[in-house]
Amino acid sequence: QVQLVESGGGSVQAGVSLRLSCTVSGYNLTTYCMGWLRQAPGKEREGVAAIDSDGMTTYSDYLKGRFTISKDNAKNTLYLEMNSLKPEDTAMYYCAAPGKGWVRCRPGMAYNYWGQGTQVTVSS
Repeated sequence: QVQLVESGGGSVQAGVSLRLSCTVSGYNLTTYCMGWLRQAPGKEREGVAAIDSDGMTTYSDYLKGRFTISKDNAKNTLYLEMNSLKPEDTAMYYCAAPGKGWVRCRPGMAYNYWGQGTQVTVSS
């Protein structure tokens, strides 16, 4: 059974950094890929970043290098480091997995397993 639990969200001022974590069970990050997505109020869910089983990363173009996805295989934990946060980054952030067998992920692909989300609110 795949279980994903996000943490690390909060309410912050614009310009600061936050690191989100996703604790993963039932899904081996050494073997499979994962991603981070977000959904702002009234908007569609959008891909943020993805990391392949070998550690290669991809990002949505609009981030312009502010976010970094990483993982700790030993802890089976996924991270999203978010720098220079802006009010438009306000959203619920989700970690997600496509399913066993997937080694390469992309931010906008279809994912089958989701965490409950962690809220990030950025004020100006």
